Amino acid sequence: MKRILALAGCCLALEGVCQDTTSILPARPAESSGMSTNEKSPAHLFYAPRLINANTVYMIPKGVLQFKVSHNFNDIGGDFGGIKNFFGLDDAVDVRIGFQYGLSKRLNLSLARYKGEQQVQKMYELGLKWLILQQMENDPGHPISVAAYVNGVVATMHAGTNPANENFVDGFRDRFSSLYQLMIARKMGGVSLELIPTMVNRQHSLDYDQKTYFALGAASRIHLGGRYSLLVDYFHPFRKQETTDAFKSRGIKFYDDIGVGFEILTEGHTFTLNFTNATDILENRFIPRTTRTWSKGQFRWGFTIARDFNFNKKKKTRK
Repeated sequence: MKRILALAGCCLALEGVCQDTTSILPARPAESSGMSTNEKSPAHLFYAPRLINANTVYMIPKGVLQFKVSHNFNDIGGDFGGIKNFFGLDDAVDVRIGFQYGLSKRLNLSLARYKGEQQVQKMYELGLKWLILQQMENDPGHPISVAAYVNGVVATMHAGTNPANENFVDGFRDRFSSLYQLMIARKMGGVSLELIPTMVNRQHSLDYDQKTYFALGAASRIHLGGRYSLLVDYFHPFRKQETTDAFKSRGIKFYDDIGVGFEILTEGHTFTLNFTNATDILENRFIPRTTRTWSKGQFRWGFTIARDFNFNKKKKTRK
């Protein structure tokens, strides 16, 4: 029964992703047809605010509200996958339900709720994204796009009673974490590249862990031809050696986050099939806490259902 429900959920996910959003998607004649233009217009580096694990410089247009549901299943292989767990589809390790609104051409506001995969769960996120620079087509004076993203996250799970666990929190301050991210991107022909220096700060951590993590992320969208593209993103957290040794002595090893996806563009929607070894969807969690690795089959399929609501359309007046 679980397998049938999982398959039904997959079908619904595809249907949701394929809903018509033609009126607010940027035009892409040059990429889909191979033709070039000399007009100076914004370069379309990415077609969604998020690639797989990485935020992008893409902005939700002014007056548009995007509703999005993201879902990560369990491992395809390893102890938590295989045929006994229908290759991870029996379990939902993390779910995100969120909204992102275009306050202006260069400013987006987001609000989201995360299930959470590990001991820190039931998180609420408030985020702000600012487009600082915009790359322009055929304009050497605007060669890159730069955006900044910051968030504040509160975990609302019940406080644990064991000091050795991360959910052992005392008051609101211990439940708070924040993310500071800069996205620097450039499109060169059919390849879009993005560099993502990141800082995660948590008000509460285990005694042998560090509260602040610096990480360097990278993302790429590689146009394969026609309407097809390959998506890749990656995050490497800079962890102190004493922190690594402390977790290793407790049998815990961390891995870099790697995501791989395949994108198909149509006139009405963007469809992406993606895989990642990160279990948590939220950067505040997966950057310091990824313990699964591709080499052991510990990666999962994830999907996103997104729907845009355009409030810029003028209402028809009755005669």
